[in-house]
Amino acid sequence: MLAVLYDIHGNVVALDQVLKDAHAAGADAYLLGGDFASWSPWPLETIERLRALPNTTWIRGNGERWLREPPADRPDVAAELRELDSGLGTEEGWLYSLQAQAELEGVLYVHGSPLSDVESFPVEAGEDDERMLNGARDRTVVFGHSHLQFRRPGPDGTTLINPGSAGMPLDGDARAAYALRHDDGEFEFRRVEYDIERAASAWDKLPGSFGQFAGRRLRRGSD
Repeated sequence: MLAVLYDIHGNVVALDQVLKDAHAAGADAYLLGGDFASWSPWPLETIERLRALPNTTWIRGNGERWLREPPADRPDVAAELRELDSGLGTEEGWLYSLQAQAELEGVLYVHGSPLSDVESFPVEAGEDDERMLNGARDRTVVFGHSHLQFRRPGPDGTTLINPGSAGMPLDGDARAAYALRHDDGEFEFRRVEYDIERAASAWDKLPGSFGQFAGRRLRRGSD
């Protein structure tokens, strides 16, 4: 059974509970979908937990890409990132070098979409869906980035699945979110309780405005 974890964002408090839940459910392999730990309260601790897992497949998110390529189209974000320490030290280069997508048993796993790690499929079908599929058709595409747990049909015979965020959900449910892919190929959405206030308080103490912004996100489960 495959546990599918996206958008952890260094929330090791939530991650520990998700991993306990996945283990109890019988997970024996892990797909790690990017945005792991950069600029967070527990960057190295998060990577350490993930590295200890068996049978892992890692893909890079925009958070890992931005370690070496700050977003030129978002100068405000780029400026803030330059002022912050990712906390990852020598792990930065390895995380940046990760693959952008992976295929496991016919399922395509990407961070945002097959086209881009910062463009993610919306909850409702939209006119950009086909463009973001970038030629993918007749398959299941699993993605994250938006921190919204949902599934729906896409164009060209695709099924679109977002397992949600294991560390910073934004769909109105503050519980940690992830998915299990069972041996029969079916995906199961999971939600896990964790100590939200402990995690949010750790974010509050980080320097800069993003820490307090993230703390509010965790408490609300939304922007």
